[in-house]
Amino acid sequence: MFVQRLTVAVAALVLLSIAACSPAGGPTLTAPEAYAQAQAGTLTLIDIRHPDEWYQTGVAKGALRIDMTSEQNKAGFVRQVGSTVGNNKSAPIGLISLAGNRAARAQQILLDAGFTHVYNIKEGMAGNGAGPGWVAHGLPVVACPDC
Repeated sequence: MFVQRLTVAVAALVLLSIAACSPAGGPTLTAPEAYAQAQAGTLTLIDIRHPDEWYQTGVAKGALRIDMTSEQNKAGFVRQVGSTVGNNKSAPIGLISLAGNRAARAQQILLDAGFTHVYNIKEGMAGNGAGPGWVAHGLPVVACPDC
C-alpha cells in the first residue's frame, strides 16, 4: 500500500513539474482562420521569419514582414509591432513563423509587453503536428523578390 501511494505521489510530482516548466502559451489560430480574419480586416497578420525564409516560400497574403530575430532586441521588436498597430495594445495580431515555435516566443514577448490579443498561427507556414501549414492549405502567398 505504501509503495502504491509513493508511486502516485512521485507521478503527481513529476506531472506538476512538467506543467510548471511548460510555457503557458496563448491563444492560437489555424492558418485558414488567420487568413479569413486578415482578409476581413479584423486581424493584423505579421510574418516574423527571416528574409531568406520569406524569399523561399513567399509571404502569407496580407502579412506584414517583421523579422523578430534581426539585429533589433526584444524592445525593438515590441516597438515595431506596436507601430504597426498604431500602438493599440488591444488590436488583434496574428503571428506566423515557419512551424509555430518562433511565433509562440514572439507571442509571449508581446503578451509580456501588455498586448492583449496576440495569436500564434500554430501550424506556421510549413506545418507541424498542429496542422499542415499555410502553404499546404493552399492559402495564397506573395512572392518576396526583394527579401
